[in-house]
Amino acid sequence: MQITNKIHFRNLQGDIFGGVTAAVIALPMALAFGVASGAGAQAGLYGAILVGFFAALFGGTPALISEPTGPMTVIMTAVIAHLTAADPDNGMAMAFTVVMMAGVIQIILGSLKLGKYVTLMPYTVVSGFMSGIGIILIILQTAPFLGQASPKGGVIGTITNLPNLIANIKPIETGLAVMTVAILFLMPAKVKKFVPPQLLALVVGTLVSLYVFKDADISVVGKIPTGLPQFHMPYFSASQFRVMLVDALVLGMLGCIDALLTSVVADSLTRTEHDSNKELIGQGLGNLASGMFGGIAGAGATMGTVVNIQAGGRTALSGLTRALVLLVVVLGASGLTQNIPMAVLAGIALKVGINIIDWGFLKRAHKVSIKAALIMYGVIALTVFVDLMVAVGVGLFIANILTIDRLTSLQSEEVKAISDSDDEIDLNDEEKALLDRADGRVLLFKLSGPMIFGVAKAISREHNAMKNCEALIVDLSEVPMMGVTSSLALENAIKEAIDERRQVFIVGASAKIQKRLQKFGIPQMLPPDHILMDRQEALQKAIFSLQDMPLDKNIYMTQEPIS
Repeated sequence: MQITNKIHFRNLQGDIFGGVTAAVIALPMALAFGVASGAGAQAGLYGAILVGFFAALFGGTPALISEPTGPMTVIMTAVIAHLTAADPDNGMAMAFTVVMMAGVIQIILGSLKLGKYVTLMPYTVVSGFMSGIGIILIILQTAPFLGQASPKGGVIGTITNLPNLIANIKPIETGLAVMTVAILFLMPAKVKKFVPPQLLALVVGTLVSLYVFKDADISVVGKIPTGLPQFHMPYFSASQFRVMLVDALVLGMLGCIDALLTSVVADSLTRTEHDSNKELIGQGLGNLASGMFGGIAGAGATMGTVVNIQAGGRTALSGLTRALVLLVVVLGASGLTQNIPMAVLAGIALKVGINIIDWGFLKRAHKVSIKAALIMYGVIALTVFVDLMVAVGVGLFIANILTIDRLTSLQSEEVKAISDSDDEIDLNDEEKALLDRADGRVLLFKLSGPMIFGVAKAISREHNAMKNCEALIVDLSEVPMMGVTSSLALENAIKEAIDERRQVFIVGASAKIQKRLQKFGIPQMLPPDHILMDRQEALQKAIFSLQDMPLDKNIYMTQEPIS
C-alpha cells in the first residue's frame, strides 16, 4: 500500500522532540488503559506502539498521535469481560479478533470514502455518550482505587458490590490512588511545561510504594514480557460471532469518531486540513496490527496530539518517533514498569474519566434547550446502564426526529396557495393585476426551499384551496431539491386537479427538479406548453385557458416551453 501521509525531514528537531514528549505521556496512559481493559499492561503498550505506528505511517493527519484512549478502553473492557465470561479459554483470543475486525471495518469505511459522514452527529449525542463513557471509566476504577480486584459484571457489578468494596478497603493502596489524583489535579501549570503530570504521578507513586511502604502487600503491574509481541491468529466462535461483529462495529465506529474529532483539533492547532478517508484507513491498519499482536484498540488521542504539536511535532515522523521510543521500553526497559502500583494506574485512569465528561455542556445544557438536555441525559443513562450502540442509536433517532420536525415546520410555512394579490407572495405589479383579473379562478401554488419528506403534509393540506379554482399554477422557481415523499404529494395534487378538469401549469422548475418530475411522469400528464419558466407567462396562459375570459392578445407573451 502506498504511504498516504508524506514524511519529510524539514522539521526533524521538532518532530523528534514532539514524539519523545508524546511517548513520555503515552507510557503511563498505555499501562493504565491496558490494566483497566483487563488485557494487562503489556496489551496497552502493544496497542500504543502498533496503533500509533501504523496510523502515523498511513493516516491522513500528520501530527495526530494514536493510542489506546479512554472511550476505546471502556468498550474494550466490556468486550473482554463478556467474551472471557462466555469462553474462559478462548475469550481473550476472540477479544483480540474483535480489535482486528474493528480495524477492517475502519479500512472499509475509509476505502468507501465515508469519512466525512462519520462525525455528522448532533453534539447532544456526542456529548452524552462521551460523558457516559467517562462515568463508566470512573466506576470501573473504583475497585482498584480501593485496592481490590474488579468484580464481575462491569458497571452494574461494581455498583452492586460497592458496599463490600468499601468495607474491605485497603488504606495504603487507596492512599496511593488519592495521592496520584491529587498530583494530577494540583500540579502547577508552570511545572506541567517541563514534566507531564501523569509521568510525575507514576514515578512518585512507585517510589513511595517502594521506599515508604516497602513491607506492605501492594498490587503491582508485574513483569512485562520483553521482546517482540507474539502473533495472535484470529479466533472465531460460532456461538459468539454475532456478538463479536456487533462489538467490532461499536469499537470501529467509536474509533472513527474519536480519531476524526481529534483530527479536527489537530487541524485547528496546525492550520492544516486532514484527509478523513486516509485517516480511517490508517486507524484501521493500526487496530488490525494491534489485534494481531495482542494489543488493545486505539484511536486518535487528544491529549497526546496536543502535547506533540505544542512540543513541535508537525509530521508523521513525530508519531513514528513516539512508537519507536515505546518499543525500546518494551524490548529492554520493561523492568522499570513492574513495580508500578495498580492503584496509581487506577488514579490516572480515573482522572482521564473525569476529563472525558463534558462538564461545560452539562452545566448549561438545560439553559440552551430542555429537549437537548433530555437527549444528552438519556444518552448518558443508556451508555452507562444499557449499551453504547443503543445509546447512540436512540439519541440519533430522537435528535433527528426533532430536527426534521423543526425543519418541516419552517418549510411548511413556505408552501403557500393564493388566488388574489395579497402580500404572502412577492409578485410584481403585472402578476398582481393578472391574479386580480382571474377573480379567484386561478390558484398560484408556490413552494420554496428544500422539499423534504415532512413538507408532504403541507402540500396535501393545500388540496382544499384547489376546490374553487379552475386553473392551478405550481411555482417551483425557489425549490432547489425535492424529496421522494414531497414529489409523490405534488404528483397526487396535480393528478387530482387534472381529474377535476382543471388546467395545470408548472413554472420555474430547474434542470434538477425537472429530472425528478420526469421520473414521476408529471410532465407527461400536461401539454408541453404548460411547463414554463416565467411565472407571468404562466398566469397569462392560465387566464387565457378560461374560455369565458379571453385575454388581450397584445400582452400575451410567447416563450418556448421547457420539455
